[in-house]
Amino acid sequence: MRTADVIVLGAGMIGVSAALHLQARGRDVVMLDRRGAGLETSFGNAGLIERSSIFPYLFPRDPARLVKYALNLLPEAHYDLAALPSVGPWLMRYWRESAPARVARSVAARRPLIERSLSEHEVLIEQAGAGALLRRTGWIKLFRSEETLAHGVADAEKLRAYDLHIDILDAAGVAAREPHLAPVAGAVHYRDTASVSDPGALARAYAELFLSRGGRFVMGDALTLEQEADGRWSVAGPDGRISARDAVVALGPWSDHIFRRYGYDMPFGFKRGYHMHYAPGEGAKLNHPVLDADNGYLLAPMDRGIRLTSGAEFAPRDAPPTPVQIELCEPIARALFPLGEALDAAPWKGARPCLPDMLPVLGPAPRHKGLWFDFGHAHHGLTLGPASGRLLAEMMTGETPFTDPFPYRPDRF
Repeated sequence: MRTADVIVLGAGMIGVSAALHLQARGRDVVMLDRRGAGLETSFGNAGLIERSSIFPYLFPRDPARLVKYALNLLPEAHYDLAALPSVGPWLMRYWRESAPARVARSVAARRPLIERSLSEHEVLIEQAGAGALLRRTGWIKLFRSEETLAHGVADAEKLRAYDLHIDILDAAGVAAREPHLAPVAGAVHYRDTASVSDPGALARAYAELFLSRGGRFVMGDALTLEQEADGRWSVAGPDGRISARDAVVALGPWSDHIFRRYGYDMPFGFKRGYHMHYAPGEGAKLNHPVLDADNGYLLAPMDRGIRLTSGAEFAPRDAPPTPVQIELCEPIARALFPLGEALDAAPWKGARPCLPDMLPVLGPAPRHKGLWFDFGHAHHGLTLGPASGRLLAEMMTGETPFTDPFPYRPDRF
């Protein structure tokens, strides 16, 4: 049986970041994935490293808006009636955790991770030689009416207390920064956020850095994880089992396959999302990722083309694709920006792993020595991968953590 210090299950942004930070602290790490680095959830996102996302995505509490969501009248969120029995209880927990007092605790807990998100990425990007993927343009949140713009500006003003750089733009200001967009009422430009032109490629660059430093990657099934009689953990690799003192569960939306097996009951849910790529229209250019806040989709310039990303779909993780939101938003997006031909045969689908408080699960399994959790980053897996990987590695190696890990504990629910 081959041995290592740590087995990291999952090679998305969360897994590769944890592997790199453990490796940097002298651990011999094996990373296992059924496919390869950055090919699952980390592949399909808006590419934002959301330094300005201090406040979590909340369940709305405005009654009029809730009625519209219930009737599937807003493209930013969608559900199927048949899915309600499975997703309804989690949605109720999400609604409760979005109460103002609980949100204040969530904001305080997520702030240390968010504030280090870009700086931790910058270190790894430089080491991986992946600087060509990084763009420091910020992102722009567009509003179609004066009423929604006023709400957007009010939300932005709450963030100024966190030393963020925010520009409020009128219609002319938007046109100056994005001349190929159709006219809108105004926008908020969050300048501290960075983005990448290929999220999957960034995860692969980090994985290649890990390999170049002596790390090992194996193709395998995380469900082969077992705790041996001596307390060590092992998985089946292509050339036999691999044993390690510690195992890290970084399987994103599939993490429940492991934690439930070992008796941990967490309110684990999914926000599914879709994307499609389009060629830009002749002569057209998009300079920033732009969110059409009134219609719930985002356009991001990527190496492959303009990526149209949907809002959240509440459905079981493995249910068949229902890309209704892409179908609804594509004509609206075409009216906003001159999109050309579709470059994908069908919309890509992924699932964001979520806990109701929109905080990750990060730390040791309470009843199983050597088993560690690093999952549930919701909308911010790309953003928080390196920061949460650093915090996990500090805990695992006995360093003083850069922030108190208590809010992310697995048994907080």
